[in-house]
Amino acid sequence: MASGQMSLLQGFPAKAPQAGPALAAQLPVARVLVESSLPHLDRPFDYSVPAGLDGSAQAGVRVKVSFNGQELAGFILERVAESDAGHALVPLQKVVSPVSVLTPAVRELASAVAARYAGTVSDVLRVAVPPRVARLEKEFMAGAGTGQIADPGTNPEAMDHPAGPVSESASEPDTRWKAYRNGPAFVRHLRDGGAPRAVFSPLQGFGIAAWPKLVAEAVAAVRGSGRGALVVLPDYRDLQRLEAALGELLPAEDIARLTADDGPTPRYRNFLRLLDGSARVAIGTRSAAFAPVRDLGLVACWDDGNDLHIEQRAPYAHTRDVLLLRAEQEGAACLMAGHTRSTELQRLVETGWAMPVDADRAVVRRTVPRVLNTADSFEQERDPLARIARLPGAAWRAAKEGLERGPVLVQVARAGYAPSLVCQTCREPARCGACQGPLAIAGASGSSSIPQCRWCSTPAPDWQCVHCTGRTLRKGATGVLRTAEELGRAFPGKTVITSSGDHVKADVANAKALVVATVGAEPVADGGYAAALLLDGDSLLRRENLRAGEDTVRRWFNAAALVRPASEDGLVVITATDSGAVGALLRWDPAGYAQRELSLRMELQLPPAVRIASVTGPRTAVEHFTESVERQLETSGVTLRTAGPAPLLLGSPAMPRRAGEDVRTLLFFPYGQAATVTRVLRAARAAAAARRSEEPVQVRLDGVDVL
Repeated sequence: MASGQMSLLQGFPAKAPQAGPALAAQLPVARVLVESSLPHLDRPFDYSVPAGLDGSAQAGVRVKVSFNGQELAGFILERVAESDAGHALVPLQKVVSPVSVLTPAVRELASAVAARYAGTVSDVLRVAVPPRVARLEKEFMAGAGTGQIADPGTNPEAMDHPAGPVSESASEPDTRWKAYRNGPAFVRHLRDGGAPRAVFSPLQGFGIAAWPKLVAEAVAAVRGSGRGALVVLPDYRDLQRLEAALGELLPAEDIARLTADDGPTPRYRNFLRLLDGSARVAIGTRSAAFAPVRDLGLVACWDDGNDLHIEQRAPYAHTRDVLLLRAEQEGAACLMAGHTRSTELQRLVETGWAMPVDADRAVVRRTVPRVLNTADSFEQERDPLARIARLPGAAWRAAKEGLERGPVLVQVARAGYAPSLVCQTCREPARCGACQGPLAIAGASGSSSIPQCRWCSTPAPDWQCVHCTGRTLRKGATGVLRTAEELGRAFPGKTVITSSGDHVKADVANAKALVVATVGAEPVADGGYAAALLLDGDSLLRRENLRAGEDTVRRWFNAAALVRPASEDGLVVITATDSGAVGALLRWDPAGYAQRELSLRMELQLPPAVRIASVTGPRTAVEHFTESVERQLETSGVTLRTAGPAPLLLGSPAMPRRAGEDVRTLLFFPYGQAATVTRVLRAARAAAAARRSEEPVQVRLDGVDVL
């Protein structure tokens, strides 16, 4: 083990001091992980423990250390009797806090996540352990000898019984789970202390049979066995719904909510409550996957296909994978739930790792709404212009009749007014001649404005379609504001509510109103929507992404699940060309669609049938890096399938790169060889960072946006 005196940049040991303070009598060496994103520093460093810090310098605490003349933060991983550095060690500078915020389980999980994503443990811990709030730690340490920290509004008497009683209604599997095959058995195993693994497809998103009620019952069953639970959700709206459902079954002090939206103080308070065991159920957004839940019995994730589950900082871990690693590591049950089934979850079902929990066809038919496609042959005969109309006749009639019974949901693909343009003749998206970005007309000023690129702002006054040579443009995916404006004119006197962008509504009343929302921003109506119009289907399906169909199906089902059953005249109208994705919604068969998609990916050897790594950066650096990786893997008998290097296309305004500046190489490899490949990728990154001989490259594993 090397000394803590190592250069941040070069990695050469510096001269250790000749004298220092008296050291701790027992276990005088602390192994510290310094907070650094440099790959070659992703390992513990040994420091001596001064006698004055002996009591507070325990495993898991935050410390400050001297590193190459700088003061860096870090975590003590363990205390040992001696070091193998071969020279005198630098002493710890100070213990920032005596609270052991890094538990052994979370430390092990962070190491596993870093290994899976070829990242650094320090980057993972930056997400896993929230920022410190010193005032709360003082309250925590002074908590009546128990380490408990009170939450404002918590009943002090209930703190004597941290686990709290479980509601009588949660002691047996509820009839809501009995509607699903394998449902009662899953809940029973949870209550009996077992660790079943399930992929769950609930049918409804509103009312007493909504998914939050079912997930809450699973959590209550685990708490009935004396174990803790962890549930991760994509956004604050789902978090609020689950918290309300859990509040009906568990005492409030047993639930800790972890989300950055609440601010640092409430988030850290709840983190400390989980740390000392006064709360045993953690719910939150993606970083909550690392919550220090004691005696963890269940990990659960809602809507794993949502992009919000992907961490936006290196190593870009996905909540689903973090929870799967944690379930294996801690022997916990696993529940992956969603109205649809991602291809990753379908793979778990087909390999036997998890069992499906879904409804029989008879239950499906009496629970879900009727679905109508305006592009099928019958509707085309009734309305020949349905294929090109923004609001076909069937959709208009569904909205008109639905407004007589309750609220009507209108799902559109885009926010704003009219953000995209397509060719009037062939309906292909209009692209910029300079960077291939989408053309649009900003604002609501009308068709006289000159179209310009949304990426590079280049005007296109003489645009010509590369597919059919047409020169006339039309609005492709009209934004939510323009749609609301048009519907307000089509249905005079009716209330129009919008939900998009920075003004997303969590719920709406059951009044007779039109609710226009972008995909993913649909509010919940307590009694369900009378009807739903799913517009811009072809625009969603035409996106240049391997997962365009899978993601579109997920968004359609999430909206359709908010509509009343067909027995209550619930109707969903979809405006998209007939396809496998449309057929899945018409039959209400998300599992069948996932099975079909996965079989195609397996045939083509594309994710998630295989794993993928993307290497991005300057061409020379990418070529040298991939050649180094391939040479090292050849000695292990691993042969990569590669694609590239290819110029990195401009993907969004957030990527202001010039065309051809950066390139990307894709590496495909099977799951059986993933451990070897990721280990070599990490080693190659560390070696390149230590040499500093060329520009760094970005290595990203299993990115959903690279294909």
